[in-house]
Amino acid sequence: MSKIAVIGSGFSGLSAAAYLGAAGNEVHVFEKNEKAGGRARNFSTPEGYIFDMGPSWYWMPDVFEQFFKDFGYSVSDFYNLIQLKPSFDIIYGENDTLNIPENFEDLQYLFESIEPGSAAKLNEFMLEAEYKYKTGMENMVHKPGLYISEFIDKDLIKGIFRLQVFSSFSKHVRSYFSNPKLIALMEFPVLFLGAMPQDTPALYSLMNYAGLKLGTFYPIGGFQKIIEGMTKVAEKNNTTFHYNTNVEKIYIENNRAKNITVNNKIFYCDAVIASADYQHVESKLLPAAYRNYTQTYWDKKTFAPSCLIYYIGISKKINNLNHHTLFFDHDFQQHSEEIYKTPKWPAKPLFYVCCTSKTDENVAPIGHENLFLLMPIATALEDNEEIREKYFHIMMERLERITKNSLLPYIDYKKSYCIKDFILDYNSFKGNAYGLANILKQTAILKPKIKNKKINNLFYAGQLTVPGPGVPPSIISGKIAANLLIKQLNK
Repeated sequence: MSKIAVIGSGFSGLSAAAYLGAAGNEVHVFEKNEKAGGRARNFSTPEGYIFDMGPSWYWMPDVFEQFFKDFGYSVSDFYNLIQLKPSFDIIYGENDTLNIPENFEDLQYLFESIEPGSAAKLNEFMLEAEYKYKTGMENMVHKPGLYISEFIDKDLIKGIFRLQVFSSFSKHVRSYFSNPKLIALMEFPVLFLGAMPQDTPALYSLMNYAGLKLGTFYPIGGFQKIIEGMTKVAEKNNTTFHYNTNVEKIYIENNRAKNITVNNKIFYCDAVIASADYQHVESKLLPAAYRNYTQTYWDKKTFAPSCLIYYIGISKKINNLNHHTLFFDHDFQQHSEEIYKTPKWPAKPLFYVCCTSKTDENVAPIGHENLFLLMPIATALEDNEEIREKYFHIMMERLERITKNSLLPYIDYKKSYCIKDFILDYNSFKGNAYGLANILKQTAILKPKIKNKKINNLFYAGQLTVPGPGVPPSIISGKIAANLLIKQLNK
């Protein structure tokens, strides 16, 4: 039995711990914060609100189900998962809202009503997206990305052009649809992938399949229920959790991690999986001679956005608002450029509102609403209370006007979260919220390596390595790192 230290208890750390423990190892997870979950933590307030702090879109349900199945469980053993109806709303302006139906046939009718002939086009688009999703999830996403030889597979090579790795997502969407509303609907997932739609590979139309065909779900009790389920699985498989334990150093001897320093104490171990921020681990926990990458390397990388978040309690019910609402009532292109091309606080921001209390009576007092406002922004921007408040009022004014509700007088809880908080809580490089952008030059073998090149028993997991940003990829990342380490230990 090997003794393994896992740094961080986000989705990738929990996943890695569970697989390592199930293989017979003694696993210890070190989490700098007070509870498990990383960006998916939650918090409760004296007023009776419970807020998910980060992820709120439950897509790719098969990935969650597979994780629990690997340990003899089902999702239903840990939380009640429901499909949202409608999946989400998109607001294009006053009295101009699209309710995106959960049923694909209804979605086709919706497309046809906006752009004649687009129902057939949507079906054709989704057939291609389904191929990418299934090929990606079955053949690509589980590859560790250490060597190009991993991708020398006759079926994969044969389908490389159909996967459209080298084609533009923007051009791909426009080859099917011309109506601006439909284009915005199809392009919105890549806003969080970390690049302009024209710079994102068309491969990522698989996200459209995941969201529009497989459906949008919600775990009753919030994303913390997933964290609690994964934590229980890990604990049942030889894992011990240590909270409020900040890892300060990884000690190396003979090209092996020998111990870590935690809260000024030494913890001896046989191997380490670092699921904390990759750049932080390299720059702060490792001596320079053992780092995979230099600071210059990280500075040149393209990161997915950071964001400004507001957690708000409202002491009345809100009309004309569903669980997920995208405010696309300003120019998508302009906001994208202000994130990725000319980084600045946006002039006319798009934003997203999540009202979990529309679905879950547990997250707010009776008669109240739980609001989560999120505005994607560039990383490394100036972040202060004055700026945060400015955008709070911009978002709330539009929310009030478009939903025709008076809300500001009814706020009984309010908290903001932005770049400084991502850095403080997660050691997030430049305050990024989602990891590395999914652009061609940062895909597969071109991502930061999941294995340390100089230390035999140190692996990385999470959104800065393979397969990439997002909750399902992070769960898979932990599994990949754990399997690589298990093979290394068994040599």
